[in-house]
Amino acid sequence: MTKARLTYFDAPVSRGEECRLALHLAGVDFEDHRLTREQWAAVKPTTPFGSAPVLDWPGKPALAQSNAILTFVGRRYDLHPKDDFEAARHEAMMGHVEDLPRGDHPTMRMTDEAEKKRAREQLSATYIPAWAAYAERQIDADGPFFGGATVQVVDFKILMIVRWLKSGALDHVPGTVLDGAPRLHRVHDAVDAHPRVRDWYEKRG
Repeated sequence: MTKARLTYFDAPVSRGEECRLALHLAGVDFEDHRLTREQWAAVKPTTPFGSAPVLDWPGKPALAQSNAILTFVGRRYDLHPKDDFEAARHEAMMGHVEDLPRGDHPTMRMTDEAEKKRAREQLSATYIPAWAAYAERQIDADGPFFGGATVQVVDFKILMIVRWLKSGALDHVPGTVLDGAPRLHRVHDAVDAHPRVRDWYEKRG
């Protein structure tokens, strides 16, 4: 292998998309290896933990888990704090972002639509606003990014989670569910408008 390769599904969604964005902003020439769901069945047993994304780096074993990939890229390319405590604070926020979809996992298994609707409405009224309130306390007051004036890997995770919730893609969760979280919206908008992020999406239509 002569260059890095990131393997994830062929969709612009978290967790793979945030890793693609980090690599692109870092200026890494990488292979964007996209899988179909059918291909995944054959690839899954070869991955470190049976999950994606996976980063293959020249001369190194495969690296899995999006937060580990982001932290590696961030440290190597100055997209993650050098101060140990501030780095840990960013990593805590990355973990907090991962916690949000886990709160919805029980509803994914619900087959009764009315039951699912009630559960999702409860998430929208309690769990998601509480998650957002905790996140708001951690975000730099002046911004525009999580840690201040400079975009870092944590910001890509915030971009993706806010984009997902705003999209209304989650049945029975309104796209307005984060309306009481201005700092999350501010980070989302700042990352979305970043020239290198715009460049990524313009190149991919």
